[in-house]
Amino acid sequence: MIPRAELMFENEVEAAEKLAEILPSNAVKNENFLIIAQSLSSIYLVKRLSEKLNLSYEFLFSEMIYAPNNPECVIACVSETQEIVFINELVKSFGISLDYIYGQANRKYEEKILKNVYKFRKGTLLPDLARKNVILVDEGCESGLTTMTCIKTLIKLNAKTIFYATPVISTDNAEEIEAAVDGLYAVHKIKDFVNVDFYYKEKKEEKAEDIMQILNNCEFYLPFHKEKNIDKNENKESNNAVQD
Repeated sequence: MIPRAELMFENEVEAAEKLAEILPSNAVKNENFLIIAQSLSSIYLVKRLSEKLNLSYEFLFSEMIYAPNNPECVIACVSETQEIVFINELVKSFGISLDYIYGQANRKYEEKILKNVYKFRKGTLLPDLARKNVILVDEGCESGLTTMTCIKTLIKLNAKTIFYATPVISTDNAEEIEAAVDGLYAVHKIKDFVNVDFYYKEKKEEKAEDIMQILNNCEFYLPFHKEKNIDKNENKESNNAVQD
């Protein structure tokens, strides 16, 4: 068994550094790759990872759906393209109707997801990703529900390839997710997974205003610096064409 100390990260920046080390950086730099983060809470990790790999990044917004009589029990997740993944065992055991799930999904979409889209992406939904190789990133994978919802969304958006990258993930989730993507990269796959925060000694919790300031000042955040990033990607594609 790996000692607990060896599974810990000082903070999200260190986690990003270690994650960058195991990603195929040469291939990433020479292909049309885009980082997509599946949560605003991974802002520090994705920012540092984008700097290390010299890649633009986006967020994919989603929201959890909870059981009607238990506000702490997650039963499903909905994304900004209104893709829904639910935990079939819980839905059946609680006798929850699909009408309830779809109704809650619509409410979450209208009240929360669209709010984030307008605030953090100027009201524009994620575009078609037909020419993009996507690295889906999060600070850790606990249940896999959000990740599977994001993967379903990226497939709907026609992503060319999908890779999943995270500092920590449970071994059970790793097996399920690995079967759904083109590649999975994790610093630690943990059998007796506790929770994501457990593996960070120091973890910042930023307010929306602080996240907005970070995004405004980060040249790699695509929605706020689109023209600069488009020029960079066009130059990369031009160089690849010359090499071919």
